[in-house]
Amino acid sequence: MLRIVTRESPLALWQAQFVRARLQETHPGLSVGIRTVKTLADRFLHKSLSEMGGKGVFVKELEQALLNDEADLAVHSMKDVTVDMPAGLTIAAIMEREDPRDVFISNRYPSLREMPEDARVGTSSLRRQCQLKAAYPELSLRDIRGNVGSRLQKLDNGSYDSLILAAAGMKRLGMERRIRTFLDIAEILPAIGQGALGIETRSDDAQAERFVRPLNHAPTWLCVHAERALSRKLYGGCHLPLAGYAHISGETLFMSALVGNPDGSRIVKDTISGNAVHAEKLGNKLAEGLLLQGADEILAGVMGDGKQ
Repeated sequence: MLRIVTRESPLALWQAQFVRARLQETHPGLSVGIRTVKTLADRFLHKSLSEMGGKGVFVKELEQALLNDEADLAVHSMKDVTVDMPAGLTIAAIMEREDPRDVFISNRYPSLREMPEDARVGTSSLRRQCQLKAAYPELSLRDIRGNVGSRLQKLDNGSYDSLILAAAGMKRLGMERRIRTFLDIAEILPAIGQGALGIETRSDDAQAERFVRPLNHAPTWLCVHAERALSRKLYGGCHLPLAGYAHISGETLFMSALVGNPDGSRIVKDTISGNAVHAEKLGNKLAEGLLLQGADEILAGVMGDGKQ
């Protein structure tokens, strides 16, 4: 029997159940159990991610369950996984990516462009914030925490005029009908690993890895590793105004990235392409290009403000 550990949120449970179903399709007769854990981020919804140490708070307790041999697999949204893995753990597979875009959700307005001045946009992401501030300085960006359902409830009760969320989560929860607009990647660049599910195991657990490896999607694996290499080179922070997205066409990997001031006053961007087999090298090289444009100054300023 394989034991999956996951967060309690509806989206996290959907992801764990999706992985269980794929494992059982691939290995008929395999027994797979799911155990839920309430993480630090889930227990303290009134605190910002920066106050709790960034997005790593979504995975810490799950990883501890693996290290304690209380579970064999942990299922994560790759955008929540820190770039430096704890000793003894590894990402054994990354499944085929869902839609990587962000989406605009509103009960009153059809798009960001049609929102009035000072309309309230809910997002807790510095990555989204820097891009939205640069493109729509007249809008009022407001922090929001909680799972997808609780955020939608806050929108419905009038606390916000709109939300920006990940398309992947909305699709996985069957909530596409709430989406008013898909935001083009050229308009809002996604988070590192957005839309991709990773399966984490203990490094020495050959049996778990053997079961999991057939679920790996090679193109997504290469793209996410290119993005994570970029993030690692740029201080490795999960809660920074940093965006990066890679895709593969034929044998070529194309990647775009940016770093920006949270107020949108300065954004540096760059792109790169090359043979996909050199994915991590391409991610590192793209990060170096951003650093030459001053990305280190921007990130140092954000981290100095205690927002990393």
